[in-house]
Amino acid sequence: MPESNDKTELLRDQIIRSYDSKTPLVIQAGNSKSFYGRDVEGESLLLAGHQGILSYQASELVITARSGTRLSELESALDEHGQQLAFEPPLHTDQATLGGAIASGLSGPARAFRGAARDFVLGAKIINGKGELMQFGGQVMKNVAGYDVSRLMVGAQGTLGVLTEISLKVLPKTEAETTLAFDVDAAQGHQWLRDWLHQGQPITASCHYQGTLSVRLSSTANSIAQAYKKMGGEMASGGLWPQLRHQTHPYFQQDHLWRLSLPPSTSIHNEDKQLIEWGGALRWKASNSELFEQARRLHGHATRYTLRAASTQQIFQPLQASMLAIQKRIKHAFDPRNILNPNRLYQEL
Repeated sequence: MPESNDKTELLRDQIIRSYDSKTPLVIQAGNSKSFYGRDVEGESLLLAGHQGILSYQASELVITARSGTRLSELESALDEHGQQLAFEPPLHTDQATLGGAIASGLSGPARAFRGAARDFVLGAKIINGKGELMQFGGQVMKNVAGYDVSRLMVGAQGTLGVLTEISLKVLPKTEAETTLAFDVDAAQGHQWLRDWLHQGQPITASCHYQGTLSVRLSSTANSIAQAYKKMGGEMASGGLWPQLRHQTHPYFQQDHLWRLSLPPSTSIHNEDKQLIEWGGALRWKASNSELFEQARRLHGHATRYTLRAASTQQIFQPLQASMLAIQKRIKHAFDPRNILNPNRLYQEL
């Protein structure tokens, strides 16, 4: 069993009591992502005080922190060494925590070009539903024999275990950054993006909205200048990217907003009413209709996404029966009495 501290032991004690009494637990830290999942009823398990950076090896590009550590604190420490969380997790409020970022699995504008949250998780310590402290992975990049359980926690929303510590790979910040804008329809813009990426242009974000394709370039000043020569376009403000990352762009204030993950080559309809990121792989759309079936037919998945309040409705793409059966077995292995955020992802879990 990995080492623990007093705060971890307090969490374990509460989980063990809940296991014995079969009392559901609502895992809470910064509570900035309460909208992202179904409502959970139960006793609160508070992680906000379980915080602090435990280890930061800037030369090795690795940082380890407790799950309740605020993302703003983490990024401030990284910034002092010219480094960053390359997957750009959203900070919906200043209370957003590392554990919430990993448990939700949300990534920002750079996701399609640098990698997703799960790609940067090296290791994690968790407490399972029986109150056992478990450790997976480590603090170095290497081939892992067997299941990479630490990455299994990314996007699990605490339903498999309570994250206590997380080790992440970080990346250096680039020397320069420039945003280019192009007046072009979404289909043509998508083709241009494909061509530019094949050419090796230093693209780290893209967005098509209301007839404008915006592209972020991140590299050395000289590389960006060379890319601009080949790509053309108009120089634009880079203020768009924080708005997309933290979802403060006016588009996110709409009711009935959906997040669609689709193959980038999927045909685009009603493009002026969509906001399209990740080279076409991520599409935001406001609709009064359920889009789960449409997303399934297009070989993708849909998520009901509203920043306004938590919901008792179906949030995530329904699982096929075979996949649901697998999820149930995994859930039972980690949380046999179903006390950790029950029904958070699906009513059946």
